[in-house]
Amino acid sequence: MQSALPGVDDDIAILVVDDFSTMRRILKSCLQQLGFKNISEADDGVNAMSKLKTKDFKLIISDWNMPNMMGIDLLKAVRADEKYKTVPFVMVTAEGLKENVMEALKAGASNYVIKPFTAEILGQKLGTVFKNPKV
Repeated sequence: MQSALPGVDDDIAILVVDDFSTMRRILKSCLQQLGFKNISEADDGVNAMSKLKTKDFKLIISDWNMPNMMGIDLLKAVRADEKYKTVPFVMVTAEGLKENVMEALKAGASNYVIKPFTAEILGQKLGTVFKNPKV
């Protein structure tokens, strides 16, 4: 089955990581509007790491600021894992600081979404990620 993004399967496993349940719900809703169905959630980087051991995720979308394990630390841990080092990782944050964007990209983020955002903006960012996957 096809998602709203050309060439991207709508059944890929997606992990949404954010400490605020409202933000997870917004992200999930945006992803569903884009046609995705297989969406899991984690409330911080520590829980995300344990979920990554149980399922074969094809996309990770994470907040930057979280307790227990920050999004940037999750990104670094994911990039250090052989299984997930090439999986698209999109950082979502209210932090629009250029230094943060550069740090995330240097650490291996596939793209960066600044809050607030719409399903359309998220779709554009994901479209870029899936057209130009980092290896």
